[in-house]
Amino acid sequence: MSGMSDLQPDPSMIGRIVKPPFAILPDPAAAFTQRAARFAELAESGELAPYLRFLSGLCTVQAELSASLPPPAPLPPEQVERARAGAMPPLDRKLLEKAPELRDTIARFLEAVSALDMPPAAVEGLVALRVASPEGLDEMIGNVLADAFPFDALPQHLFLSAAVQVHASRLAATLEAERLVAVQVGLCPVCGGPPAGSIVSGRLGTENSRYACCAFCATQWNEVRIKCLACGSTKGIGYKSAEGEENAVIKAETCDSCRSWVKVLYQNRNPSLECIADDVGSLGLDLLMQQTEYRRAGFDPFLIGY
Repeated sequence: MSGMSDLQPDPSMIGRIVKPPFAILPDPAAAFTQRAARFAELAESGELAPYLRFLSGLCTVQAELSASLPPPAPLPPEQVERARAGAMPPLDRKLLEKAPELRDTIARFLEAVSALDMPPAAVEGLVALRVASPEGLDEMIGNVLADAFPFDALPQHLFLSAAVQVHASRLAATLEAERLVAVQVGLCPVCGGPPAGSIVSGRLGTENSRYACCAFCATQWNEVRIKCLACGSTKGIGYKSAEGEENAVIKAETCDSCRSWVKVLYQNRNPSLECIADDVGSLGLDLLMQQTEYRRAGFDPFLIGY
């Protein structure tokens, strides 16, 4: 009978096994601060160091602005409830285009970011933004809200995207996570955007659960571990890594149903991983996947152009 004791439940664990929350809303200042620190850490080595340092500075400005701006006006309750009833994202991107708060955030961000040490292309992009016509600026903001970045104006759109991220994440933070519902496989339940990638969490309360990460509003939402975030298939799922190692902390999750792939970052193996920063830092995996038949389904504005 003594050997049976190994099969009994641990009394200390009773009541501690809980379902992970569906959505984790951002704390914008903290999230951008963590991202800036991770970019700086990744910049300590590798060919991407100058760009990673620039992104670290960009995220530092995002963090400082998030902390200094007055609280945003919450989304109208009727808009939120209407979205919930229809399984739609409550943050309607189209409604942001003319929002005065967004325009104010963009203006403050562009002013603050001008003090950064940045690549020549970024300097030119910032100048182009400052002299853009109101119509031209409207068009570029519309592009950012639609996740559409023209290759002939990437720096301008990167700056605007970073500013919009501040506003969107602050709006997301005003919502109630418990009131959010799934809208569609692989789409953010707050803004409807595609994930940049996903993490397997190592945090208390969500250990080993998978969360997709939105680059637009910084919301994370729970998804099944082995499932395509592009088409929802659970069949024909495979994994590839730049190191070719089974225990790699960043892998490409491939889907044979729709021939797409999304990064999975194993934060439960390396707690320092941050989805957006390490997405850029693992560019080698993207280069590897470009040689395959799979297309990248994750969207990260900081990787556009690579």
